[in-house]
Amino acid sequence: MKSKHNITGIILAGGKSSRMGTDKGLMLLHGKTFIEHIIQALKPTVDEIIIVANNDEYDRFGETRIDDLIQDSGPLAGLFSGLKRSKTDLNLVLSCDVPFITTRVLRIVTDAASDDFEIIQAVYKNESLPHIGLYRKKCMVKSKELLDQGEKRLRSLARHFKTKDLHIDEVYEKNIQNINTLQELKSLLNEIEN
Repeated sequence: MKSKHNITGIILAGGKSSRMGTDKGLMLLHGKTFIEHIIQALKPTVDEIIIVANNDEYDRFGETRIDDLIQDSGPLAGLFSGLKRSKTDLNLVLSCDVPFITTRVLRIVTDAASDDFEIIQAVYKNESLPHIGLYRKKCMVKSKELLDQGEKRLRSLARHFKTKDLHIDEVYEKNIQNINTLQELKSLLNEIEN
């Protein structure tokens, strides 16, 4: 297991949230924003948190916030920006739309860190979840190259590095679910409460 002081947390909150109709990271869940839930889960596993968001409303959470260095270029640009700012080799990356994530799930990811891999990404039911992953700083250069070619997806990075697919147990299904619409949020809350 890596010391928490060797890992930076990077939250990708720069998306347009067109399906949600509002900034997803600032959506409320049980009286706290999505981003607050994510910060709470991240804090025990990392030394510093970087929020990549072009919205200065995120400044109020007391963590380092940076703008995307390359505008309108998706989550890959957010990763590039976060890695460029990070001071650590290991970086625990999350999108801002996984408010049910827990420290326990994040520790499963960080505990899988190994010198044999540059990327460790969560996988659930054979679907890769690159928005929940551990990325080495060296991914920054290739991210920029892919961005220069017009790529925007995090998923595109995995084929260029030694990537470990970390299969997440069904017991954590709700913790890793990303919320893209208000209906998805309502459905998930209904499942949890019943």
